[in-house]
This record gives sequence, C-alpha cells and structure tokens, in this order.
Amino acid sequence: MEIKKLNFPLDLAENTFPPLAMALGYFDGVHRGHKQVIAEAKKQAIVKGLNSAVMTFDPHPSVVLGRSEQHVQYITPLSEKEKIMEREGIDYLFIVHFTHEFANLLPQEFVDQFIIGLNVRHVVAGYDFTYGRMGKGTMETLPFHSREKFTYSIVPKLTEGDEKVSSTRIRSLIKTGRMQELPALLGRFYTTTGVVIHGDKRGRTIGFPTANIHLNDDYMIPPAGVYTVRMMVKGTWFNGVCNVGYKPTFNKEAVSLSVEVHLFDFHQEIYDETVEIEWHCYLRKEQKFSGIDELVSQIEKDKERAIQYFENNSLTSQ
Repeated sequence: MEIKKLNFPLDLAENTFPPLAMALGYFDGVHRGHKQVIAEAKKQAIVKGLNSAVMTFDPHPSVVLGRSEQHVQYITPLSEKEKIMEREGIDYLFIVHFTHEFANLLPQEFVDQFIIGLNVRHVVAGYDFTYGRMGKGTMETLPFHSREKFTYSIVPKLTEGDEKVSSTRIRSLIKTGRMQELPALLGRFYTTTGVVIHGDKRGRTIGFPTANIHLNDDYMIPPAGVYTVRMMVKGTWFNGVCNVGYKPTFNKEAVSLSVEVHLFDFHQEIYDETVEIEWHCYLRKEQKFSGIDELVSQIEKDKERAIQYFENNSLTSQ
C-alpha cells in the first residue's frame, strides 16, 4: 500500500496516479459500516480494472472547526488506521491535511481537485457523506459535481440492534466501559497499542507482577476500573486482567491515569516492548482497599473471573 499525504492547495504535477476507485470518509474505528464502504471500493476496482484507494483526513474536522465536542482522542489513531487499511488490501491511502482553508473549499472545488484531479474514476461513500464548505456537498449533489468524469456508489446505513453502526456510538460505549458490546459494531475487539515502561514494581511484591503500559495519547482509554484483556507480546497473545486508574490504595494524590496489565502464567521481562491490549469486558470499578490483604484477595477474585470468562468464551492464548 502506498501512503500519500496531501495538502491544500494540491500540486497536481507532483501527484499523478493510475485510475482509481476511491472510498471517502473519516473512518475513525474502521468499523463494520466503514468496512462495507472499503469493500465496495475494492469490488469496483476489480470490476472496472482500477487501483483501489481510500481518502481520509487528519486531524478530525471537529478539532479544526471548533465543534463543541472535539475528537482529539481516537478509536483508531492515524498509525492504527494505516495498518488496518493495509490489512484490507488497499493500493493507495490518501491522508488529506484538514485545515480551515481546505474546509472552505466549495463542493465543486473539492471534487475538481481531490477526486477528478487524483484520477478517480469511481467514488464510494456512505449515504451520509458530505464534502465542501459547510458540508453542502452530499451524495445527492455528487452526480452534478462529477462533470461526468467518474461514476459512484452509495453504501446504505448499516444497523445493529435497530441503531446505526457509527463512530459516535462506539465512542459512547468506550467512554462507559461497555467493551463487550464493541465487537458487534467494530467487527473485532477494541485494541490499543503502547510501550511497557517502569512502574513502582509494587505488584511483584504482592504476587501479581504487572506490566505498566504507556499508551499512545491519541487513543480513547476506557474509564477507571478492572477489565479482562488479552495482550500481544512479541507476536503472542496472553490472557490477563488490566487495572485502569489511580491506584488509590497506594497513591492518595495520583493525578495521572495508569494502565497496568497482569498476565496469567507469564514470566518474561518486557520493558520497552511495544504491546497491544485487546479489551474484552469490564469486571468492576476501581476501589480503595483497607490494606494489602484485602487488595490481594480482590485481585485473586478478579483473576478467577477473568479465567472463567476466557474459558466460557473459548478464547485461549494463541
């Protein structure tokens, strides 16, 4: 897959491409609805003998346009999105730098430069995709703006449980810790990537060594609490439990959120390793214990519940 970062104004002399079938969207989460849009672009590329492409934008338009809710943390940060698009088998990924000047393009100007100008012969987008200043360009106006230079496909709304599959819905579930409901929308469990850093090493003194994970700041992190997770270390998945929070039993004045994972039957030194956490289900809220014995007793219960969860869901370490 070739990744192309584009800026407005677009230098068409430097950006020449083979004929393309292109999916348009922001694609945060690359959820099941997004996958349908991408799959349609790939299908049209095969049918029409074109290269497949996806166009996305960075940063999120809400940040640049000063919306009341600004999406500065993502379900899939850009680096993660790039990996997913590569796995989807896309030929070209266009990342358009979203600025005020770009947002002010008239719908026709956007189409002329960023669709026709990139040699796109077929466009695919969801039914509610908008483009150009104030979102005045819609899938209904696209035929008019196409100048008969390309054809297009509109992907209808995808629902799950009588509600639209959307990034907004997924964000709401992550914010409330409802991780078990995410696979139905994402088509996979929610994952975050980070690096193992040195913590206070208190876990090993009570028989529960933990990996302290520094997550990429761009990720949405579930709320404080204890979760069943899997973690990929050096290409292998291990089952475990994760504590997200401020460790109130030990840190009365902690201000920064910590993410610590205890893996079952795991004895490797993994400092500075890049790892991936796969979030499965919420077990309980974070709480302050009267002492070490009460804390250890609760961690034992958390571990047993997590082991039972993985047994019941036939998820074993790979």
